[in-house]
Amino acid sequence: RYPGSMTDHPAVATPAATGDTIVETRRTSLRKLTQDDAAFILELVNQPSFLANIGDKGVRTLADAKEFILDGPWRRDQPDGYGQFLVELKSDRRPIGVCGLLYRERLDVSDVGCAFMPEFWRQGYALETTTAVMEYGRSVLGVDKIVGLTAEHNHASIALLGRLGMTFERMVEMTDDDPGTPLYS
Repeated sequence: RYPGSMTDHPAVATPAATGDTIVETRRTSLRKLTQDDAAFILELVNQPSFLANIGDKGVRTLADAKEFILDGPWRRDQPDGYGQFLVELKSDRRPIGVCGLLYRERLDVSDVGCAFMPEFWRQGYALETTTAVMEYGRSVLGVDKIVGLTAEHNHASIALLGRLGMTFERMVEMTDDDPGTPLYS
């Protein structure tokens, strides 16, 4: 049983969660990452905004990006149906970011998160995709409580969490050396 799950069984695949597409929004499709996405992930995780707000994942080469996709923190030890998903524009299948749910074992919570290339900020993609991912978590995975974790200085993410109906709950330690990360629920 996964924390926050309403059932004792893994989610049964529904038409929305079969094939390549996990969830769709009006303007985007979200799908599982593949090694073919390595060049995009290499660029995304090395954006100054990603490094400042999410952290350095140590991805420096295309080979690093492929390994990160196969066995990085977005996939390793994640229950079925969890992970970061590639966000593509429906219009031209161009990748613009990632969005998904991560199970945080240390905190026993399901965390919604996203990251977008800067040219796609302030266009509503983060709200659109996180709303869809949260609905996917509730309806397909059976998660009844989804939280948001963000850096204290990441005002854009804090505003997004507010638009998702979340408020600050408490400070948590993500790792032994974490000085404290705000948790919103």
